[in-house]
Amino acid sequence: MDASSIINKLKDRTPAILGQNNYFRSAILIPLVEKDGETHLLFEVRSMKLHRQPGDTCFPGGRIEQDDQSPCAAAIRETTEELTVKKQQVEEVIPLDYVVSDSGRIIYPFVGSIRTMEEIQPNDGEVEEVFTVPLSFFLENEPDIHQVRLHVEPGDDFPYELIVGGENYNWQFRKIDELFYQYDGKVIWGLTAKILRHFVDLLKS
Repeated sequence: MDASSIINKLKDRTPAILGQNNYFRSAILIPLVEKDGETHLLFEVRSMKLHRQPGDTCFPGGRIEQDDQSPCAAAIRETTEELTVKKQQVEEVIPLDYVVSDSGRIIYPFVGSIRTMEEIQPNDGEVEEVFTVPLSFFLENEPDIHQVRLHVEPGDDFPYELIVGGENYNWQFRKIDELFYQYDGKVIWGLTAKILRHFVDLLKS
């Protein structure tokens, strides 16, 4: 294949994330609710019946299914399923920056308002409880930051003989920041905290 053929084959393609078809794709919604005359953010505590991350605090959301027309549609569907609210009650949904995580996930976050708190009835198969935090708390308080060290551990059959340095190869170790918000006995951390901070930073900018 000559250079001209290569250029013609590739010139009209749209760049994407390398290997994205192998990523777990999910969408979440940051729900805005009005409570006591103030804007609050609504959080879920994951059911203890779940196998993955039981008891963790998160936003409504989940896997993007084939039937979902878009990540936004998935975020709204998951919110209605987990909070047992009607689609019409989830309003003014807008996208935030999406997240590509080290664990092989792409998360599409959105923010939108839920018309009324009174009609929310958490799905007890997925949600242990819901709670709200005033938006003002996040605008006025920075998260605590703690570092996690990541290291490389090659498999037993790793071909050291094919790389310079062999078993003494100088692997690069990484540190990542884990954010923690604490409010009224609740802990918000992990990707939920990172998405939350991004949202708050947008409001402050």
